[in-house]
Amino acid sequence: MSTTNIKDVVREKYGEAAKRVLSGASSSCCGAAPCCTDADPITRDLYDSAQTGVLPEQAVKASLGCGNPTALAQINPGETVLDLGSGGGIDVLLSARRVGPSGKAYGLDMTDEMLTLARENQRQAGVENVEFLKGEIENIPLPENSVDVIISNCVINLSADKDRVLREAFRVLKPGGRFAVSDVVVRGEVPEEIRRSVLLWVGCVAGALSDSDYVAKLKQAGFEAIEIEPTRVYTIEDARAFLTGQGVNLDAIAPFVDGKFMSVFIRATKPAACCSPAANKGTAA
Repeated sequence: MSTTNIKDVVREKYGEAAKRVLSGASSSCCGAAPCCTDADPITRDLYDSAQTGVLPEQAVKASLGCGNPTALAQINPGETVLDLGSGGGIDVLLSARRVGPSGKAYGLDMTDEMLTLARENQRQAGVENVEFLKGEIENIPLPENSVDVIISNCVINLSADKDRVLREAFRVLKPGGRFAVSDVVVRGEVPEEIRRSVLLWVGCVAGALSDSDYVAKLKQAGFEAIEIEPTRVYTIEDARAFLTGQGVNLDAIAPFVDGKFMSVFIRATKPAACCSPAANKGTAA
């Protein structure tokens, strides 16, 4: 599938998710798949009541992530935070409260319906230090060295050009800035035909990198102090309800699946001594 087609599919999927939330329904990163219930093992129980209690209900319903980056990221008062693929805005609104009135939280999304939903959620939450931007995570519409922290919640894996996303993240971070994202990775070898079957279930992990590839790409973009912390490991039982209906022999693929797909929290840092534009050749403009 071409890069353009992937973007079209993602834009359509998340646009439909926003429409479902605006109509009063919940959403899930599995789209319209049978796994999309409150028991969805990818999206369930990611935020505690202290966090959801200060947010509009629609922001919580629109959460399509695989983790909770705001719970694990270091976010300080007065800082500028950017959420890549901000969706309904849950992580942006939580970050805005963390940075306080002297800080700023940006959300970046390419889907008009999600941006409409996010701005309505911002209005309902009464949070002023927030700005939602339309754009693609491969081409961040902010100047270089302008952001203290980049967060993201199970979105980078959906990009067809992850190298460019990571270069762009590096570009807009200030020297010493922090990359702190939730994402899904594959650990170990998984046969391609089995990987395709599992990815039918886990809509959010289509295009997921191996953990070692993710580290390599971050290093290539210029990041240092890279850490990957598993936050939720998926088993074949997590996929049973969906894959049973897809004609997949669960017993046969279980040895290749159990413990191989996981949500993780990824930390990395832009070197404090970085960077003149010339020193960061190859970054996106």
